[in-house]
Amino acid sequence: MAQLIVSKFGGTSMGDAECMIRSAEVALRQGSSMVLVSATSGTTNELISLGKTAETKSWEEAEQILSKIQSRHETIAAHLELSAARMTALKALFDEMASLTKGVHLLKDCSVKALDAIMSLGERMSSVLFTEAMIKVLQKNGSAKSAKWFDVRDVLRTDDAFGKAKPITSEVEKLCKVHLGFLQDFKTVVCTQGYIGRTEEGMTTTLGRGGSDYSAAIVAEAVNADVLEIWTDVAGIATTDPRICPKAKPIDEISFKEASELATFGAKVLHPATLLPAIRKNIPVFVGSSFDMEARGTWVRKEVEQYPLIRAMAMRKKQVLVTFSTPEMLHTHGFLFQIFKLFNDYKVSIDAITTSEISVSVTLDDSTLLNKKLLADLSLFADVQVEESLTLISLIGNNINHTPGLAKQIFETISDINVRMICLGASKHNFCFLVNEDQSTEAIQRLHKKFVEM
Repeated sequence: MAQLIVSKFGGTSMGDAECMIRSAEVALRQGSSMVLVSATSGTTNELISLGKTAETKSWEEAEQILSKIQSRHETIAAHLELSAARMTALKALFDEMASLTKGVHLLKDCSVKALDAIMSLGERMSSVLFTEAMIKVLQKNGSAKSAKWFDVRDVLRTDDAFGKAKPITSEVEKLCKVHLGFLQDFKTVVCTQGYIGRTEEGMTTTLGRGGSDYSAAIVAEAVNADVLEIWTDVAGIATTDPRICPKAKPIDEISFKEASELATFGAKVLHPATLLPAIRKNIPVFVGSSFDMEARGTWVRKEVEQYPLIRAMAMRKKQVLVTFSTPEMLHTHGFLFQIFKLFNDYKVSIDAITTSEISVSVTLDDSTLLNKKLLADLSLFADVQVEESLTLISLIGNNINHTPGLAKQIFETISDINVRMICLGASKHNFCFLVNEDQSTEAIQRLHKKFVEM
């Protein structure tokens, strides 16, 4: 029985015509029914720059960026020998890009809504080009399947939190039944976009940086996919970043819970939110390299064969530690509620938390989130101390909080490195702690040698 496979290809897999052809060959070999693509490598950053330049600088400077983006896509189109119909569609997107940019320049205002509209063009342009690549690969291999371009915004309904919109999953599922029911026939490869969606009012949204994986998972859930594939430029998930530890090992399979912790605490291969829809529908996720189809890659599943104590480790730099201290916290109810309500009001996400009798410490992922108004409001409740240039190191595995002697082994391995905060006990899959950023690489290398390379 055929499986319904949803595949997502990242920006490097869309880098040029050769990359697109290779990715289409992967999709054909895998039997993908739906392919979501990112913008061509580097385009999203250029589109952000385009919006900001149009808002604050001269039209000539904005025009230079416009020309650069258009030229890259025209080059790919020429190499793919784009059909007249798809060339017309691509030129319409060029015109839309120029029109939006001109509007931003004239108004001198690049709102998050306008920027979302501009940024969406990256995926929309690459998907037109990839559809051509998919058609050519199908024809070359004598496949009976056809390829069809599809606007994912017709099904990926979101709220209006422009810049980081949240999918409305119940609506996505309803719309997928209406627009994508034909996928069950397995006669068509649908080529569409990651990262973008649309509000009920018809406004284009983006799901935030790295949101292409998440959007693929949302769609996979909505169409009841049997498998979700994430294709990147690395051959699956490794025990840590190979650029830091050359002896990092590829992971053949990893559980949903472990992979979720790994993605949340710094691993770049998967977006942290990607696994949530897959977990809800128990959809196995495969992570592989479109540049090396023969590499084994990594399967992420609910149940796996082995559950090692330490599976992998990750680090997340540029962490901020905020500590609140006040004697009033002692035996007083409501203090933590007041603190966390303020973070909620300012829409600031907290990562790790530790508490003592009269203080609480939290880590944040970005110092820019701590604006002066938030700090002033927090200072009304307690003395506030802020420490920057820290790195959160995480050891990911199984039964971590019920393994005697593990903490002793960890801290003996990095005995001469100062640990600023420890977070253990909330999850049996994760042990994390803060160190100074300039000592983080050394800490990871030692811990990887101790627990993985042994």
